[in-house]
Amino acid sequence: MSHDRDRPEEHDLGLAHDLPTLLNRRRVLGLLSGAGLAAALAACGSESSPSTSGPPSGGGGSASSEQVAEGEVPEETGGPFPADGTNGVNVLTESGIVRSDIRRGFGGPSGVADGVPMTMALTLLNMNDGDVKPYEGAAIYVWHCDAKGRYSMYDDEVGDENYLRGVQVGDAEGKVTFQSIFPGAYAGRWPHIHFEVYPSRQAAVGARDKLRTSQIALPEKASRAAYATGSYPQSRANLAQTSLKTDNVFSDGYSLQMAKVTGSVQDGMTIALTIAV
Repeated sequence: MSHDRDRPEEHDLGLAHDLPTLLNRRRVLGLLSGAGLAAALAACGSESSPSTSGPPSGGGGSASSEQVAEGEVPEETGGPFPADGTNGVNVLTESGIVRSDIRRGFGGPSGVADGVPMTMALTLLNMNDGDVKPYEGAAIYVWHCDAKGRYSMYDDEVGDENYLRGVQVGDAEGKVTFQSIFPGAYAGRWPHIHFEVYPSRQAAVGARDKLRTSQIALPEKASRAAYATGSYPQSRANLAQTSLKTDNVFSDGYSLQMAKVTGSVQDGMTIALTIAV
């Protein structure tokens, strides 16, 4: 491979990079207490888990109780392999990037990512002064490593591939769905999925006006189940060597980023998360 993921500069860019992220987290946590929380609950109804994306109760308008988020998802590093034009290649401007099945390459590359089938069921919410609404028309770009911990378009072995990257646009209830595989775990990082939120499809495919960059954390139980299969040769050992407390992204909190997982290795897993921006 062309890189060493243990190097601190790749996932930990130092205090100058991390301080804005930490301050943003503290600001979000501040919204969860006092007047901020009261306003959010008054506008949205009863409190619910931030990591559960429940079924909608109706179209349009304010978010249902299942869609309520406890705060904006925190800003995180996009890592060294975003393919959004900020670090070399740009997949967002390629025709075909707006798609729901990201297991295959598109626009020429024909590789198919192998692994435990996974559906991402995400709900995008727009938080505006405590008034939480489904973010209809917002776009989310997701990307993650394959079962061997490699990122398409960057790693030497899959540098010519562009699988496990795609964009979807929120429907009237802010919901998007991707078909993918459960990502592997590589050395030094907890199992995760990267994403960027944009105000519209046009903004996403133009790689402009980004609203938020963050990451989804995957539960340990589901990760262990996936890594017990033959598609993940190193993930089980890598998972055993790290934890959420030592991960350089999730160590300062992950309550707004931990996905809920249902399903099984045999039938496919579904991860659900409500993402408020």
